[in-house]
Amino acid sequence: MIDPAFPFQHPAPSPDTTPPLNVAWRLSQMARSRPEQWAVVAARRPSWGRATYRTLNFRDLDASSCCLARGLLRWGMPPGARLVLMVKPGLEFVTWTFALFKAGAVIVLIDPGMGRRHLVACLEAAQPHGFITIPLAQTVRWLLGKRFPEARWNVTVGHPWPGFAGMSQDRLRLQSDPHITLPTTAADDPAAIIFTSGSTGPPKGVLYRHGNFDRQVDEIQSQYRIEPGGCDLSCFPLFALFNAAMGVTTVIPYMDATRPARVDPRNILRAVEDWQITQAFGSPAVWNVVGQYCQQHQRRMPSLQRVLSSGAPVAPIVLRNMVGAIAEGGQMHTPYGATEALPVATIEAREVLGETAAKSATGAGTCVGRRFPGIEWKIIRAHRGPLPDLANVEELPNGQIGELIVTGPVVTDAYVTRIEANSLAKIADQGRVWHRMGDVGYLDEHNRFWFCGRMTHCVHAAHGTMYPICCEAILNQHARIFRSALVGVGPVGSQVPVMICQTWKPQAPRSRADRQQLLAELFQRAQSHSLTRTIAANHIFLRTELPVDVRHNAKIAREALALWAEGQLSRRMGGPRAANGQKKWP
Repeated sequence: MIDPAFPFQHPAPSPDTTPPLNVAWRLSQMARSRPEQWAVVAARRPSWGRATYRTLNFRDLDASSCCLARGLLRWGMPPGARLVLMVKPGLEFVTWTFALFKAGAVIVLIDPGMGRRHLVACLEAAQPHGFITIPLAQTVRWLLGKRFPEARWNVTVGHPWPGFAGMSQDRLRLQSDPHITLPTTAADDPAAIIFTSGSTGPPKGVLYRHGNFDRQVDEIQSQYRIEPGGCDLSCFPLFALFNAAMGVTTVIPYMDATRPARVDPRNILRAVEDWQITQAFGSPAVWNVVGQYCQQHQRRMPSLQRVLSSGAPVAPIVLRNMVGAIAEGGQMHTPYGATEALPVATIEAREVLGETAAKSATGAGTCVGRRFPGIEWKIIRAHRGPLPDLANVEELPNGQIGELIVTGPVVTDAYVTRIEANSLAKIADQGRVWHRMGDVGYLDEHNRFWFCGRMTHCVHAAHGTMYPICCEAILNQHARIFRSALVGVGPVGSQVPVMICQTWKPQAPRSRADRQQLLAELFQRAQSHSLTRTIAANHIFLRTELPVDVRHNAKIAREALALWAEGQLSRRMGGPRAANGQKKWP
């Protein structure tokens, strides 16, 4: 359940002490300075090979979001109420995001692709005061009504089904009163609860404050020199928030945002061409598909000057394909961060391809670049338990692997669900908070961070600790391997290292003999490097697919693979069967 100290209603800030702040006010500034520029463009399903779009300019986006905000306030919704926003990416999502900011509500955002069990549990833990969703989701909310006893302000986006007891979006607009004064918010006021993807454990609700969002806009705009008037292809819906605040047009392509790895690259190229896109943001899974398509079909996107990709390490081949597919001299950046702290660091593709990729291939880890100006970071000795303050922290010198901690204006300070995680992830420091990223790595002589893996994914074998990103890179150099996952089987301290490899689809083994030959080659490659020499021949497996996270379709779900590997080894050793039919590891 939610932190009982979390405020339901925030007081108006004192002008003498706390300046008012709300990222939605940036939208109003853009509406005044560039009213006719398109703010949001959303693609419809292509028909007969042609795409059509819905559009909304800055003036209308600002007016529409103000209308909805005032409609909620006239209905009686108090500032600070937690409202779940679950609508499809598009005009409605962007409009409602800014409407809720303006109304002083706290937006609850959850990935619908995380699965029904996690989804319902997260919604219940957030204790929402209302839902703004499509009709089907409202029906599910009604059926599960006992789990959401405080959900009073429920708005249907679309035509409500018969018997719906809430408010339709159209009716809310009609009852809006233009004379209602929108509430004032400050930097420390709650703005959103955004749930982690759950790729390394149950999803947690991260509290975003208005100051976090406002500083994110500043950091991103300054670092990448984004100017008003540009046009961004957003394959991740929330990025539209930053675009609108920066005066950049957001084009949302036709795709399933919950399955970016299955994107149709033709829809991406069509949108880039139709709107002369200058910038694009998407997960590595999106650019893997698009880059391969452009390379195979000799296609380019000459208007595209800048590509951003985050969510997981981006393979050099993806960077190479994309650099070859965009404008001459165009750049591809890979910002690094987490739901709790974003952005933290960044690096450009040419620096990777020209320098760091060669080191990564030999087990140095993945260089994620230099920190953003507002970030402070330290590498500390990895510690499994809580670290109540910096007095309990041992900082490590450059070049030594440890865990990364960060602080700064974009770093969130608390979880509001699963609040027990606060003691493990947060470190107090004289009025500010450091966040433990959960990642291990080291700083080099240029103060760049080299990511070596998640702390929970490290394999603690009898001979020492094995870092997944470093070890996996050795086998990933095989021409037939797309990616690999190192997992440990057995108790910590004596884990058995297991490597699970996924081939490129055209390179998948076509016969038993071919499969055995590939496994033999992989074992030989593992034996050639000190990082992977302890992996036994019968502890290397091949799979056609590896499970990935629901948000970006790029992070490998190593926890699930560890259970699978345990079952495989148990069957080979003839161990006892578990209750689920798998054989237990002895």
